[in-house]
Amino acid sequence: MAALEMGLDILYEIVWGYPLLILISAAGIYLTIILKGIQFRYLWYGIKVAVGGGNQPGEGKGDISHFQSLMTALAATIGIGNIAGVSTAVVIGGYGAIFWMWITALLGMATKYGEAYLAVKFRHVDKNGEMAGGPMFFIEKGLSWRWLAVCFALFGTIASFGGGNMLQANSIADALSEMLSVPPYLTGIAVAVFVGLTLIGGIKSIGRVASVLVPFMALFYLIGAFIVLGYHLDRIPYALWRIFQHAFTGEAAFGGFAGATVMMGLQVGVSRGLMTSEAGLGTASIAAAAAKTDVPGRQAMVSMTGSFISTIVMCTITGLVLGVTEVFGIEGVNGKLLTGVALTMAAFESVFSWGEAIVTVAVVFFGFTTLLGWAYYGEKCIEYLLGEGSIPYFRFVFTLIIFPGAVLDLELVWKISDIFNGLMAFPNLIGIIALSGIITKETQNFLTMVKNEQLK
Repeated sequence: MAALEMGLDILYEIVWGYPLLILISAAGIYLTIILKGIQFRYLWYGIKVAVGGGNQPGEGKGDISHFQSLMTALAATIGIGNIAGVSTAVVIGGYGAIFWMWITALLGMATKYGEAYLAVKFRHVDKNGEMAGGPMFFIEKGLSWRWLAVCFALFGTIASFGGGNMLQANSIADALSEMLSVPPYLTGIAVAVFVGLTLIGGIKSIGRVASVLVPFMALFYLIGAFIVLGYHLDRIPYALWRIFQHAFTGEAAFGGFAGATVMMGLQVGVSRGLMTSEAGLGTASIAAAAAKTDVPGRQAMVSMTGSFISTIVMCTITGLVLGVTEVFGIEGVNGKLLTGVALTMAAFESVFSWGEAIVTVAVVFFGFTTLLGWAYYGEKCIEYLLGEGSIPYFRFVFTLIIFPGAVLDLELVWKISDIFNGLMAFPNLIGIIALSGIITKETQNFLTMVKNEQLK
């Protein structure tokens, strides 16, 4: 086990070394420049289109609406990472890690626009009559680099079973065991049944479930978080100051925190920012490809808002809750320092006794919807690799894996999840940069169309 942990640590350092950090940053900066800050200029327009406004014409081809597509992407994005991921990021990289999560998300919004644009442009209707698109398809069709497309699909399939499945099931089981003493095996069985029933209906079923659960769970969690922040209103400026200060200075040890360097905060912040926003990861573009849209740019606008909601809003709120409650260094009943979901629970409980219930409910819903979103991502990846006939088998295995995920100790899965997220980013970002000329040229025409629509 020690050898495995050491091997994973080495692989993590390689994957999340300077090459990937530079590639993610360069792609975000480059697309922000050539698209003239489209994520800032058209954020509100993207939100309006998502909820059915924006002077848009009738729907185009696709399986689900703009809103359902965004909710499906957010189902996979807003998850355990927004609760546990933020706290582990701060424990490892200090408060400065949150700053680098912000930067990754803001620049990544342009990247997400680009990948969603390409996913819709190069999508096609498969033999099952559903839209199929994403990095593997636009890399092969746009660049004829099938080997690179296969790499993305392979990494995506593996990631769907790890971070997209087992981690979520384990977090749900832990939360229910802690709160209600529900045996993990019962949680595993129940979650597997509900996920399996939803997956039978494919993307349309996932889209309908996500469009109901995602807004509810996000609002529920935010209300609880705002109560905590309201109680410690005077501490918010200090918490924000620490985020900015330690992003460039590192952070000294305090309480149970061992301290972190600037590089450590940068690495963890970017990796968690990529996980919580999926900007540059490429997976959200798979959901974007299923949307009913008349032109690629319209759905791309909607897709980029996902990074803003999941990281700039949700992760920031969690980070501030941790900052104002100052719960770092608290030990659990086992004598170990709290981190992850347990640490966030402690932060909520420090203000009101039922804070644990809020986090538990949020974890259950976040984890469940993340399972659904990643099931669809993995399904499309395996479809690319093995054909449409492999989909029923994938759904069965994906559902089956939920049970061991709920009952096993998965400390190593966090590291494995980060590694494969990083591996997925390489082919996706290379494909986006190589096809950026298409994105830029066609976006100019699309923005002219938008301006004309707004004048009507």
